[in-house]
Amino acid sequence: MILNAFKFGIASAITAATLWLICSVFVMVMPVMMLSMSGDMLHMQLDDMGWHMTLAGVIKGLVAWFIVTGFAGWLLASIYNRMQQLS
Repeated sequence: MILNAFKFGIASAITAATLWLICSVFVMVMPVMMLSMSGDMLHMQLDDMGWHMTLAGVIKGLVAWFIVTGFAGWLLASIYNRMQQLS
């Protein structure tokens, strides 16, 4: 099965953007709980830190994740397609 690398990249980018927005909303609504969970996920003690979240930061992160994940999805599908041709 050959994947359409462009469509896979766009799907990856949209998925990452959606998850970024959901996570950003959780941080806005439940900052203490999300900071604790982030620390648990990173095996770090983050309680003394705080969130410094702005609308501009959310948008910059959204664009960055969209671009990076879109490229990574495209690259993944391209490598997969190349490996399919070798077998």
